[in-house]
Amino acid sequence: MKVIEIDQPGGPEVLLLAERPTPSLAQGEILVKVAASGVNRPDVMQRRGLYAPPPGASDIPGLEIAGEVVAIGEGVQRYVPGDRVCALIAGGGYAQYCKVHESNALPVPKGLSMIEAAALPETFFTVWVNLFQRGHLQAGETVLIHGGTSGIGTVATMLAKAFGARVITTVGSEEKRQASLDLGADVAINYRNEDFVECTKQATDGKGANVIVDLIAGEYVAKNFQAAAMDGRIVQIGTQHGIIKELNLMPLLLKRLTHTGSTLRARSVEDKAQIAAELEQKVWPLLESGALKPLIFQTFPLEQAAQAHALMESSVHIGKIVLTH
Repeated sequence: MKVIEIDQPGGPEVLLLAERPTPSLAQGEILVKVAASGVNRPDVMQRRGLYAPPPGASDIPGLEIAGEVVAIGEGVQRYVPGDRVCALIAGGGYAQYCKVHESNALPVPKGLSMIEAAALPETFFTVWVNLFQRGHLQAGETVLIHGGTSGIGTVATMLAKAFGARVITTVGSEEKRQASLDLGADVAINYRNEDFVECTKQATDGKGANVIVDLIAGEYVAKNFQAAAMDGRIVQIGTQHGIIKELNLMPLLLKRLTHTGSTLRARSVEDKAQIAAELEQKVWPLLESGALKPLIFQTFPLEQAAQAHALMESSVHIGKIVLTH
């Protein structure tokens, strides 16, 4: 099968088309002929040598796929060849075929294309875990979402609105501000010429945000403490600006804040199965009814994975980037 390999840590040009054997199946696994695979920030970090696959995972990049089941391993009960599925994987998505445990795969929602379905698993699993399981977002609360037009940001906006929250986002241009508002954000802050702490306080009558979803870290950590409400929850799902050199923890104490974080990739099959079950019960009906729809920015053929990564690193995209096979 054709795959995209990482030749060595580096820029997009290190992503090379290669051939490998089709994966063999273990107990409970299904083999998917991949129709489309999502492109995500962790793929970029892996390509740069900053995010190694967990033990036992494929070194081929790609954390989410959609396609058709073509073979099943021993003990598989849920799927049969011919079923259309999308799946969260720990690696191996940039390939013509990919294996996944059946419990980590979900049916392609009715009415969605394979390209749209490939944009679901990584972002929807990540947002569900961090916004609802860890952030405990409730209807009527206010959430501040950094990177409002990223793949994560667009999904977080849609899900927060669908479950009755008020949404504030940060974006990097006037075009992205309008796109975020069109997607459902109540307030969109251009961080290049506005102070998101002040704007968040103004939008909440001085109270601050109940939940903050942050992919940035760096200098944002202290500012998030300022922008948070009493008993606020800050959920760290990325560290694009790197480490914090100095941090005053007094706001954390005075406001009784919770600052938590998580990664998804290294979680066990059982953990991911539990998240998948919650999504199927609570979110898949919203997708099938048309109340939610993933936002696709651009697609590239598999062999143009380098161009897809270059686009992601430019940060001009609004929504998801997807590879087609």
